[in-house]
Amino acid sequence: MLFAPAKAANAGGVAVSGLEQTQNATRIAWGRDQVDERLREIMDDIHDQCVAHGGEGDVVDYALGADRASFERVAEAMLAHGAV
Repeated sequence: MLFAPAKAANAGGVAVSGLEQTQNATRIAWGRDQVDERLREIMDDIHDQCVAHGGEGDVVDYALGADRASFERVAEAMLAHGAV
């Protein structure tokens, strides 16, 4: 049985919603293969971030990696906007 951490699985659903909104806003319809490819790229990026921030040796703590990666992104955005 495949298992994905809830944050990553939820991110996939949010990404699909974002792709749908993009199609609606640009009035361009993508084919199934195009949507699947874009979603795969997004999920690959999420995986890479989880490995980079939650990996120790051969073990990856996806929950920790997701938490650290998201914290870093929020912190960088706050600094960029002068909120800190």
